[in-house]
Amino acid sequence: MTRDRDTQCIWRWSGWIGPAAILMIAACAPVPTSSMTANAPTIVSLNPCIDAILVEIAGPEQVLALSHYSRDPGSSSIPAATAARYGVTGGAAEEVIARQPDLVLASSFLPAPTRTALERAGVEVVTFGSPGSIAESIAQVRALAALAGHPARGEALVREIADAAAPRSHLRPRSALLWQPGEIVPGEATLVAEMLRIKGFANHGAARGLSQGDLTPLETILADPPEVLLIAGESAGQRHPLLNRLTGTQVAALDPRLLYCGGPTVKRLAQRLDQIRAARR
Repeated sequence: MTRDRDTQCIWRWSGWIGPAAILMIAACAPVPTSSMTANAPTIVSLNPCIDAILVEIAGPEQVLALSHYSRDPGSSSIPAATAARYGVTGGAAEEVIARQPDLVLASSFLPAPTRTALERAGVEVVTFGSPGSIAESIAQVRALAALAGHPARGEALVREIADAAAPRSHLRPRSALLWQPGEIVPGEATLVAEMLRIKGFANHGAARGLSQGDLTPLETILADPPEVLLIAGESAGQRHPLLNRLTGTQVAALDPRLLYCGGPTVKRLAQRLDQIRAARR
């Protein structure tokens, strides 16, 4: 919601139809500025995973800046055209304070001096960790939607995530190894591992005693290949021509940008895993 400073009217945002914005008058009475700020705070995000959720649930006028990672094609979790519509920040406290946000959303790894400087300037700071499950991702979306003042939009996104992550119990589990950048594998207590299970894949690495972050060289994979090898890296081993000789293994590429965030990224990960699963039953 926004306030017309001349007429003291409150306008309710209804959305876009083509290039035209549709607004409906909800009331025309004086409303304190503090009330408006509480309902729809202005926001700066310093976390690329939060960026991806924020652009779906917050009004564009609320988002003063996203993290600079969202302009980097190699790390962004949102489309380039979407990121280009927003300002970005490198995360320095002085730069953020100059934008005068009501709220800063950041990673739980936000440096303590940065947080202290922001709070001394009167900026509220809320930090978030990386969700390790679908349930944690949904809780994160709801928390962000509440902070942004748009719980209904948050629930719409939650429904999309829940639908994308609906279990496919009729599928026979297929042994799969996710080969991440750096030739490492994920652990079982990760969001991506949960999505693999949901989509009908069994963790080949865990079955062989591998855990979170374990290095898995090419030789190990050639000696004991899975039914499905998901390659999300660009190392020499992950591009080796010997992989083409794994006749009993389906080798498929997986964009590494699908591995690190929850929120709307879950939908895109689900779509890609469905494609891979459907390619060979």
